Amino acid sequence: LTGQGSGLNQFQLFLPCAAGVEEYLLPEVQHITGLGDQAVQKRRGGVAVTGAWRDAMLLNLYSRLAQRVLVLLSYTEYRNEQDLYRAASEVAWEAWFTPRQSIKVEVTAQHSPLTSLNFAALKVKDAVCDRFRVKANGVRPDVDTQWPDVRIFAHLSTDSCSLYIDTSGEPLFKRGWREDKGEAPLKETLAAAMLAASGWLAGEGDLSPLYDPCCGSGTIAIEAAQMACNIAAGSGRRFAFEHYLLFARHVWDAIKNQAKEAEVTRAAGQKPIIFGSDVTFRMVDFAQRNAQRAGVADLIEFRGGDALQRLPPCDQPGVMLVNPPYGERIEVAGVAGAQRAGGREQAQVASQGDAGGEDGAFFSQLSAHWKKNYAGWSAWVLTPDLKLPGKMRLKESRRVPMWNGPLECRLFRF
Repeated sequence: LTGQGSGLNQFQLFLPCAAGVEEYLLPEVQHITGLGDQAVQKRRGGVAVTGAWRDAMLLNLYSRLAQRVLVLLSYTEYRNEQDLYRAASEVAWEAWFTPRQSIKVEVTAQHSPLTSLNFAALKVKDAVCDRFRVKANGVRPDVDTQWPDVRIFAHLSTDSCSLYIDTSGEPLFKRGWREDKGEAPLKETLAAAMLAASGWLAGEGDLSPLYDPCCGSGTIAIEAAQMACNIAAGSGRRFAFEHYLLFARHVWDAIKNQAKEAEVTRAAGQKPIIFGSDVTFRMVDFAQRNAQRAGVADLIEFRGGDALQRLPPCDQPGVMLVNPPYGERIEVAGVAGAQRAGGREQAQVASQGDAGGEDGAFFSQLSAHWKKNYAGWSAWVLTPDLKLPGKMRLKESRRVPMWNGPLECRLFRF
């Protein structure tokens, strides 16, 4: 930390992201902040930024790919838990928040020699509280593991400890519009990464039609629509930095007003170019309600329908972006039974009759349907099944590694 307060001071920021997304996050961060290669650097699992406090606010508001915006407050070597206590006790936490605010400490580790990460977190927490006892006449912050005002992250390597304060609060994939969702929803950050990899928004001139035939609660379509309208990803939510002592309400209000003014409104009577369909009508209803809350309902056309039967949603060829049912999510069940269970993925496949619960049969039928009816379209499919092209009897033209939580996936382009 080289300064606290004004926008002129420099902070070391770290934006974690899903593995495989770093190369898309880097240019996004540069675009949002206007910072160059010296200040923005790709790291394993995220992007490091040397920037001002204003950059931290901008990145929270605009980033579609980052999981959080963290500020690095300490980087030290350690051997044991007492070293962690010492490192945390030397951070000026009182410059960031007051003892009236609740805290939570989380520890992540890579090849750490410590036997208990819970004990490591306890030592960091003790150091923070003990420092406040000294600085604030015996008053210390409470711990709240559910809804803390302040999240403190410690990352341990073999011999080094990095201490971060989180400026985001809830993870950034929580945009604030998705209240209706299915059982295994795609995170908004991963949907944005799929869109970034596809290059759908990167071209000059008019956008191609975009279609998700297994849309679930509408995540991919809604992310695409917000991107097309230049709606800031975090415009519908609050952030942890709003509780911090560095926070200046007038600066934040000006940033949000600027974002609102930059939004692109759709011309009256203009036809939708973004489409979604799902075999479960309950999910279509969810998607429509989510799109309404996200401010993009008039840009997207959602319909019910089986992925193996739906014809192209418009005359012009475009791009399909799909996170289809796969692996353990494909089960044998009657359509009505699957719908009662709330599983759009199971319903999608159960309706195929002779699929018999075999994902290979489903995907071979899907590719046959696409070959017959979707000439001129390109399809991007996110799956953990590295043998998917063989099952679809298609040769992929690109394969992009991405992680969906703990699942190593590939985004195939056909």
